[in-house]
Amino acid sequence: MAKKQTAPARTTLEEVNESLTSTAQKLEENKKYIYVAVGAAVALILLAAGFIYGIYLPNKTKALEQIGKADIEYLQQDTVNALKDYQKAFDSFSNKESERAAFNAAIILYQQGKYKEAASYLEKYNAAGTLVGPAAQSLLGDCYVNQKQYEKAIGAFDKAVSMANNNEIYAPVFMLKKATVLHELKKYAEEAALYQDVKDNYPVYVQGSGFNVDKYIERANALAGK
Repeated sequence: MAKKQTAPARTTLEEVNESLTSTAQKLEENKKYIYVAVGAAVALILLAAGFIYGIYLPNKTKALEQIGKADIEYLQQDTVNALKDYQKAFDSFSNKESERAAFNAAIILYQQGKYKEAASYLEKYNAAGTLVGPAAQSLLGDCYVNQKQYEKAIGAFDKAVSMANNNEIYAPVFMLKKATVLHELKKYAEEAALYQDVKDNYPVYVQGSGFNVDKYIERANALAGK
């Protein structure tokens, strides 16, 4: 069975400006309606300013304060209150800062063995980047494995590999996790092929980790009748 992960990975204003720029271009192209358009542009600017100063920035600050409080609690090993504050931050705000709270809440829930709840947060988390994004997808895969939702786990590990963008350290780890799931599903030929892929394309990882990939290739091939 796929090995359970006990230590999870650690692991706008621009849009408003683009909207205003687009409005300005349209004014130049439609001078026939310039007076109406100018009035609309002024209204848009006022609305944008109200959003930036009245909603966006305060919400960002409040979210960061809430998450910062949770971070301190987590470092102090007060996971009960840290989880509550991460959840509160995610539920109360809708911005990039609050999304990090979803990831951190998922980590705590996973550590508590609450895999379904952890997965629900990770499914809402917009993973990005070549480190945090793949780590989040890998953790989601682990949640699925622990719920015996193996096909979903394979999908999550595939996405983690893709987001890792051939990273010599992380990509093979996610591939090996997928291989354990394929073994559980008795898809031995696919399992062997994946181990071979790791051996051929990630020699740095194989050599550095001491992972006996040949042993697992041989086992998978034997089970596949090759």
